[in-house]
Amino acid sequence: MGRFAYLAGLLLGMVLVSSAAHAQTQLRVATWNVTNYSSGRVAEFQTAIYGEFEGRSMSPDIIVGQEFLSVTGVINFLSILNTAPGSPGDWAGAAFVDGPDTDSAFFYRTSVVQLARELSPNGVTVVATGGVSPNHPRNIMRYDVQVAAGTSAETRMAIYSSHMKSGSSSDDLARRLLEAQRIRDDAEALPEGWHFLLGGDFNIPTWTQAAYQELVGSQVNNDGRFFDPISTPGSWQNNPSFVIVHTQDPALQMDDRYDQILVSAGLVDGLNLDYIGEPSIPYSTITWDDPLHSYRSWGNDGTSYDTVLTTAGNEMVGETIAQALVDSASGQGHLPVFLDLRVPPCLGDVECDGDTDQDDFVEFANCLNSPPAAPSQFCLDYFDFDENGDVDCADWDTFRTFWTGPPEEPPAMPQCDCVCGDLDGDGGNVDLADFSSFALCFGMPAPSAECPADLFTCADLDQNGGIDLADFGTFALGFGLSSTNAPPNCP
Repeated sequence: MGRFAYLAGLLLGMVLVSSAAHAQTQLRVATWNVTNYSSGRVAEFQTAIYGEFEGRSMSPDIIVGQEFLSVTGVINFLSILNTAPGSPGDWAGAAFVDGPDTDSAFFYRTSVVQLARELSPNGVTVVATGGVSPNHPRNIMRYDVQVAAGTSAETRMAIYSSHMKSGSSSDDLARRLLEAQRIRDDAEALPEGWHFLLGGDFNIPTWTQAAYQELVGSQVNNDGRFFDPISTPGSWQNNPSFVIVHTQDPALQMDDRYDQILVSAGLVDGLNLDYIGEPSIPYSTITWDDPLHSYRSWGNDGTSYDTVLTTAGNEMVGETIAQALVDSASGQGHLPVFLDLRVPPCLGDVECDGDTDQDDFVEFANCLNSPPAAPSQFCLDYFDFDENGDVDCADWDTFRTFWTGPPEEPPAMPQCDCVCGDLDGDGGNVDLADFSSFALCFGMPAPSAECPADLFTCADLDQNGGIDLADFGTFALGFGLSSTNAPPNCP
């Protein structure tokens, strides 16, 4: 009776382990028309990008740039990024393509993302070449990135850069529409599961224009459809209702939302790689500091309608950064826009290779058998599917649904695959053969030679760590019957 009392005391003394969310990283993507850039404006750009005010800094991981004049401008801008005070110094640039007008450029932090080369040798694709009317004026560029280790489509993102034709003539509108059509067509052809994003200077004054509707509107094929992550449609130009999302022109007159980032459906579905924010809720019209969105028009604190960007007293970035943004615009230009993406681990797939297989099973088994009171962050990241702070049989049930193999079926997990009372695993009623097995374990506080670990686990019907009278009572209730339940959910 002393052993039973001891085991009962252990049971009463058990405590719940607090839940721990999966460790997630954040990816900040910015788009910026840098106004005919070739050289100079070093301090201005460095302050705008890495300056800090009240704990806030632009500090992106990816910059999608427009209006670069040459490869020299790309090299100079890359140097600005790597030598800025506060920079991690890990910036690289994608291959530059010199097109018929000003050009796009792509910069990324090598410690955060890498170029993905499945669709092109260098991760860079000219979606369509620009030219004279009726063509769009500039190249449409796509940069493919890998946001996590492995080969899974969930870790791939195609990032488009667009600088559409300005103006309001019918020819201008037609050239913008053509560019939008080509972007959407290309996005539709991406491999299944890839995410995609578009950043650029659209020169679109209202969401009703055909080019914008081509990007965000529902069509027969919506595989290439884009979404506004801040759900802010409207006639943006010269409209004070949208002052907080205006981006042009900080040096002359803030009155347009020309610069935007649009995202794929997979980036606003709440799963895996995803926009940090509430994409179904419009951006605030009262404050720039909208807690429901990570999207920002950097430097715009909502006080600059139809005038130059507010510098003194700028509540978002302070005077120094605001002035740097004005000066970096070189007498005209644009504010940068950025958003943050959540980058979670690949649940159930340690290698992030798109397969939940034998290698992942080994890791899961190690986590399942680790001390439940102190699971490692690794185990919680990859296998705590229900986010309750441990890796248990409920997570095993979910892990099995992720299984792709090889082999075709996941191996048995005795701790979790037990059926109440059916200790010989014959799938029939609980009978004398099962009782014989139970008797071998009765009174045992731990597995032994007579009662090996897999049998001990299945005989511990209340899963309290020992085989006692409570387990016998449960076994007796099920004797002669069959069950599909697993311990501890036994009758």
